[in-house]
Amino acid sequence: MMQAVDTIVPLGQAVAERLPAIAKRAEEIEAARHLPADIAHDLASIGIFDMVKPKSLGGLEMAPLDIVAILHAMARAEASVGWCAMIGATTAVNAAYMPHDVAKEVYGNPGTITGGVFAPMGRADDMGDHYKVSGRWQWGSGNINCHWLCGGAMIFKDDELQRLDNGAPYHRMMLFPADQVERIDTWHVMGMRGTGSGDLAVKDVMVPKARSVSLIVDTPVEQGPLYTFPVFGMLAMGVASVALGNAAGALDEIKAMAKAKKNPATGKTMAERQVTQVDIAKAEAKLGAAEAYFREAIATCWEAATSTGELSPEQRAQLRLAGAYATECAADVAKTAYTLGGGAAVYETSNLQRRFRDAHVATQHIATAHGVYELAGRISFGLPTDTGML
Repeated sequence: MMQAVDTIVPLGQAVAERLPAIAKRAEEIEAARHLPADIAHDLASIGIFDMVKPKSLGGLEMAPLDIVAILHAMARAEASVGWCAMIGATTAVNAAYMPHDVAKEVYGNPGTITGGVFAPMGRADDMGDHYKVSGRWQWGSGNINCHWLCGGAMIFKDDELQRLDNGAPYHRMMLFPADQVERIDTWHVMGMRGTGSGDLAVKDVMVPKARSVSLIVDTPVEQGPLYTFPVFGMLAMGVASVALGNAAGALDEIKAMAKAKKNPATGKTMAERQVTQVDIAKAEAKLGAAEAYFREAIATCWEAATSTGELSPEQRAQLRLAGAYATECAADVAKTAYTLGGGAAVYETSNLQRRFRDAHVATQHIATAHGVYELAGRISFGLPTDTGML
């Protein structure tokens, strides 16, 4: 199972101290539909959003399995908080791709929170030393507390879409000060309600070229092994960590209920029923197996990143596959917990129904969605595959 966060000193200890209070605020967070500012700023103060940030900018540059353990623990307490931590932390990988002086402008201040959307839903017109950017992006998780936001944009020059050598459209992520971005409240959703993942929009904003990155074309400026680790695998790793933590939280909830809830006719608890025992055991086995495969894939990629600095397509595909599978299994486990909860689980006061909803939003993220299986399958068969997103 995931290592205890208090073994990751000192950030893990600081996180562990805050988890009980975060868990108690779950209903408040969901009702607000965004991460409360005091929680966001407190997490920033202890370094949650610095986990991926380069050490040269005051970041922690943590090993992937340590990042996973912290995100898992946070999501076990409250999934939306874990999700916002994941997005803010992984977005900081942009810092590794920008010139140091530009990265320092964005990420140099302690407590800076960044977020945004990789998907190239914007348009960036090449104006020489700047891009003129317009666009609207969905799933801007945690944006209300961010100081900087980014959005992917297709690159145009003289009104013509630019393309890579393989014919694929050329796109880059643009970084904007938050006050240049319109934040649109579209986040009326089934699950992960507390993430505040509303739309982001800009109109004719000028972005210096040095304040844009391509995670596909550009080479990292930073030399640490964390920036050899697959970027899109890191995002999938983050989503899966939150999903696994949420599922573990669902099991915590149903086991506590099973021990306390008694059948009025027999006087026996749910925990004494054979069907409950079997379903819980199977759920724990499924979650543990998915987690073990997930951690093995991360460890394999990290070993390659630290030893040779090169990862094969097969290794990167296994990381994406393990993330997708972990997220799927986590949703199944959350469903089992919800089903065992019976009629009590359907009430909004039950944490089980929230865990169920949150789990099935995580499965919809592109980094861990069903299409990952096709991508991994093509690699497994040795078929020609665009590996840019691996």
